[in-house]
Parts: sequence; structure tokens; C-alpha cells
Amino acid sequence: MAGSHRAPRGGGRAAAREARRQRARKRNQTIAAGVAVVLLVGGGGVAALNAFGGDKTPGTKAGGGPTDDKPTESTVLADDKALLDAAGAKTLGATGTWAVTKTADGDSAPDSSFVCQSQRFADPSGLRTWVRTLQNSTTKETAVQYVDVSNDKATAAKTYSTVVHWLSQCTTPQTRLAAGYVTSGVGDAGVIAVFGQVPGAKTKYKTVAVTLAGQATMVVEHDTLAATPPKPNAVLATANAAAKKICAQTGGCGTGAPIAKPALLPNVDTPGFMASVDLPLLAEINKPWVSAPAKAGTGTSCEKLDFKKAKPKKYGTVTYVTPEAKVPTEFGLDDTVAKFATPNAAASFVSQVKKNVDACEKNVSNAKVESTGTIKTSTITGKSWKATYDTGDGKKFVYRIGIAGSGDRAVHLLFPVLKELDLTDAAFNETLARAVDRSAAYK
Repeated sequence: MAGSHRAPRGGGRAAAREARRQRARKRNQTIAAGVAVVLLVGGGGVAALNAFGGDKTPGTKAGGGPTDDKPTESTVLADDKALLDAAGAKTLGATGTWAVTKTADGDSAPDSSFVCQSQRFADPSGLRTWVRTLQNSTTKETAVQYVDVSNDKATAAKTYSTVVHWLSQCTTPQTRLAAGYVTSGVGDAGVIAVFGQVPGAKTKYKTVAVTLAGQATMVVEHDTLAATPPKPNAVLATANAAAKKICAQTGGCGTGAPIAKPALLPNVDTPGFMASVDLPLLAEINKPWVSAPAKAGTGTSCEKLDFKKAKPKKYGTVTYVTPEAKVPTEFGLDDTVAKFATPNAAASFVSQVKKNVDACEKNVSNAKVESTGTIKTSTITGKSWKATYDTGDGKKFVYRIGIAGSGDRAVHLLFPVLKELDLTDAAFNETLARAVDRSAAYK
């Protein structure tokens, strides 16, 4: 209402932080079991990738397990002749000269070979693991091939799901999922994920292809520096060629031309909401985001969110913080998703919130609001603002606000701006769009 000076945001963050700590510890100790792997497509559709269940038993801890080599039990990929070689790596980039820098197996395999890897072996009871690293001496680009051979195809399917889960729930600090794809024609199944890390003059990108080929799970990672996320073509071609060499022994050769279709990696932990790896990067924070369910609020004084009046079929909030980072307790981001009976009802809700925020300076005497961008795609419509509330005692509270809709869903984001802890307009809007994409799985 006009002249309002109430506190711009509710509490509950301390309890949420503790809940996140407990949830993060639990998530790091176990691998999700018996869940369908789902890909979100373009903010509007949901495509099933695989229904392979995870292993209910936690695997060997990183670096703490015995060798996975069991050469007397099987001769499948018993030597490194089927691994990616320097000639095969040319598909990653024709410029310069590629060379194999190291090949490891069994006990000599490193604890971590590719980004987001949670433990040493994806299948601790498998036949063997190969790790090969390559480097381009001219461009200084690097690549790694990781191959985990399971005892049978059914176990390999679970191993594949484990690796995809590592990527989709990645907690590597300062790492964000920039783009994702589902592949066809390469092995039995596959995905490609492009991860960006905190940029300097250019951003370091890690493009990772995961392929299931019979009883083998293969990862190919290509590391580059670029101004924009790389396209999947080069890694797709390399993964296809590498998979063909492997599937000659393991089975699971793909059919048809290799294709990469845009699709986010699945968030099976909290369907409908962003995964931690979707969250924006801040150079000041070198610890991962973690999340936990929270109580849906009314936003700041501007939005006037009223879910009882709007009557969505379902709504919920997940809040994200960095509990291990040295930041104020109020730092974090809230993601609220509301699912309505019809697309018109969702659009009406989004439109009303837009009107409320746009008129906030007229109705809330201590508020100053500036528009920070709009989002308009074939499936998403939204807008963002930066709102400043002057309490009159020398203190000011600043928030980034976002509202967007797609189909029968509406998404509200709220981010408190703190000293040296702010996002760019573009980063916030990109996060809002990602949140809407994720909301496709909210049921």
C-alpha cells in the first residue's frame, strides 16, 4: 500500500541454511536410486532420456578403493588400443598438434579425471577403468577420455546414470551448466553438457560428452577458453568416433547420424526447480550453491504476491545459499514456481505482478525501482527489476526481482544485493530463464 515502510523481506533463512547443510551432506553421501532420468527441452517439453535406476549402495570413496582391474575375468578393453589417440583428437580442433600425455588404468587412475566427478570409479565393482589425457601443444587445449567397463550391460546402464547424475548435480565450485544436449546415433544413449567456470578475459569451458556403449560408460571432456559457450559439434564427432572403437568390443554401437539436441541435464533431486549447477557464478564465492525447500513468501513490498487469491493448483519455493562461503546470512536466491489450471491463469498472474512492480514507486513511498530487462522467447515471457528500499535511518535494502511465465507456470526469483555480491542484469535474466525452463518438470 502507499506509504508502506514494512520490512521488504521475510525471515527463515537461518533454518533454511541448516537444512541445506544437512541436505548437502546427505546428497554427497548417496547416489539417487530408481528414478527416471528426464531432460527439460526448451522450457516447454519434457523428454525421457533413460529410465535406468541408480545404485542404492554408495560407491567407493574417491581415492579410497582398491584397483578395479580384473583382467582374469574378462578381456573386454583389456588394453588401450581402443582408446582415443592423437589422430582421433583432431576432430576436437584441426589447428595445432594433439598428443597423448598420459594413459592410466586401475590403481593408477586419478581420483578425479573430469569435471563434477564425485568418486574415483563410476562402477567400483566393474571390470576396469581407463583414463587417457591429451593436449594440443599449439592451442594449449586439453582433453580427457574416461572409460568405465562394467560386468554387463544392465550394470553399465546404472553406471551411465550415475555419471549423468554427477553432472546434473555438480557441486564443483564456480562451475555452472551453460548448455546441455541429448545425443542420438552415438552409442546406446548419450548427453553432452557444457560447463562454464568463473571468467577472466575469457571463460574456461568444459564440454563433456557421456556415452553408454554396451557394457561401457565413456566420458570425453574438451577444455577450451572462449567468449561464448562452444557448440557441441566437435565433442559430438569425437565421442562418436571414440564410441565406435569401444563398442566393437562392448556392444552398443549407435545407429544413424550423430545428433545433439538441446536439452538440460535432469534435476531429479528437485524436479521443477533449478539444480545448484544452474545458479549464477560470482567471482567472490568459491564454494558451491546448495538448496533446500522453503516457505513461499510474498516477495518484497513491490510484488504483492498473493497465492491464496491467485489460486494456483500448486506452488512451492526452493532457496539457494552458499553455507560454506564467507558471506552474510541474508545472501541467497529464492526460486518460487506456481502451476496454474490454464496458461491464461498463469499469464494473468505474471501480468499482475509486472503491473505491481512497475507501479511500485507510486505506491510504496520508500521504494525506487528500475527495470533491468525483459525476456521474450517462443516459450517464455518475463521481466526483471532492481528495487531499492530506503528505511530512513541511513540503511538501504536492494533486491533483484524477476517474474516470468511459460505455459501454465509462473516463476518468481528474488535475490538480495549485498556489498560486492551482486549479479549483472544479464546474469540474473539468464538465471530467470533457466528457472522457467526447469519449471517444465513441476508437477
